[in-house]
Amino acid sequence: MSAAFVVKRAEQIAGGVLLALLLVGCTVGPNYKRPAVDVPSNYRQALAPDIASSSPASSLADAQWPTVFQDPTLQQLIQQALVNNFDLRIAAQRVLEAQAQVGVTRSQQFPTVNGGGSYSALQIPSSLAGNNSNGTPANSFFNGGGPTASAAWNLDFWGLYRRQTEAARAELLASEWGQRATRISLIQGVAEAYFALRSLDAQMAITENTIKARKDSLQLTQALEQHGAGSLADVRQAEELLHAAQANLPDLRRQIAIQENTISILLGHNPGAIDRGLSIEKQPHPQEIPVGVPSQLLERRPDIQQAEAKLVAANARIGVARAQYFPQISLTSLGGAASSQLNSIFTGPNAYWYAAGSISEPIFDGGRIRSNYRLSKAQEQEMLLTYQKTILSAFKDVSDSLVSYKETRERREEQSEQVKSAADAVRLARLRYSGGNTSYLEVLTTDTDLYSAQLLLAQAQQQEAASLVQLYAALGGGWQ
Repeated sequence: MSAAFVVKRAEQIAGGVLLALLLVGCTVGPNYKRPAVDVPSNYRQALAPDIASSSPASSLADAQWPTVFQDPTLQQLIQQALVNNFDLRIAAQRVLEAQAQVGVTRSQQFPTVNGGGSYSALQIPSSLAGNNSNGTPANSFFNGGGPTASAAWNLDFWGLYRRQTEAARAELLASEWGQRATRISLIQGVAEAYFALRSLDAQMAITENTIKARKDSLQLTQALEQHGAGSLADVRQAEELLHAAQANLPDLRRQIAIQENTISILLGHNPGAIDRGLSIEKQPHPQEIPVGVPSQLLERRPDIQQAEAKLVAANARIGVARAQYFPQISLTSLGGAASSQLNSIFTGPNAYWYAAGSISEPIFDGGRIRSNYRLSKAQEQEMLLTYQKTILSAFKDVSDSLVSYKETRERREEQSEQVKSAADAVRLARLRYSGGNTSYLEVLTTDTDLYSAQLLLAQAQQQEAASLVQLYAALGGGWQ
């Protein structure tokens, strides 16, 4: 075997290996691995053992929102919001934008091909064309042209474009999780605003009933004063009670109108009246709530998933920055046909082609590539810290909501008992006053206490309902 043959054979093998490497390439930069997080085995349930279910497999977040919020009117309002709310529609458009961006970024991995054609014609005056050798006038026309095609391909040998596509897809996933987080926030916002509205309605009804009772009491004091069994001071105190209740009406009407406007905007409507359903005291609340285990939050909470998707994108951009250190290889080609006669453009002798390859290696850029690499590493660390913080915040949200639901329920129960006692005290005080056994000051005091207790009860009922909404959202329910 001759030495020349061996050398030629080695060159062929090396060329084949080089071609395979160019086609396969490699991807620089770190591959993503989910970071380890410190997940507790249980939520902080010691403060709320009587509401957290002991079943670890289930969670309130598994339930669809119509089964959690059972007021038919509230269900209709939430459904309208999910269709018309502008924040949710904006989030959906962001998903479409991210989808398009993936397509734009991914296109860089493929060659670009352009095609075209040309034709030109020129007429030359006979006086300038001269004569042929046989004495006849020369041809006074020239035409030419033909189709052309060109192609260019920047080889993704180091995975620059693949890493960019990986980052774009992660950003798409982040936008999808962001849309789901917006959905949860919307359901939570509508439910909380509705319960606040129903609480204000209850306070308005309480105030109107109190005004009616105080008008009756005022008439009684006036009658007693006219017959000498009462005093003018009693009349003035009864008037004071009446005006105090009536003074609350304008502020309650103001708050109700603002709350209705808030709900209207969430529904994507112009400000207007809102339908009512169950009263605040009839809103159903479960006595026991399954919360699952904390590790489930990593999959259920859209904000955690969104934070992780952004971490994946930041990790991929490290590879993008790393690839800038290596040579960039590009291929270009041009081909076509040309002829001065249209009927002979596509014949073999008129075809032409050109092909070239180039490689470029950064030598000096003033530290741009190095600084960009450091920037991508710093951004990845920022996203990692954001991811870890989001997880901690999720655990806190659930623990806070569990405690809030328990304590607001106990407060509502105690406030309900206070209202019963205060109502009975008012009844007894009015009987004693009618019989002349006590002064009107006792009626004034007990009536004021009853009115305050009733208002506080309506507020406690709203807080209990809102805490259930917050717990459902904290567990990651509502986006399915």
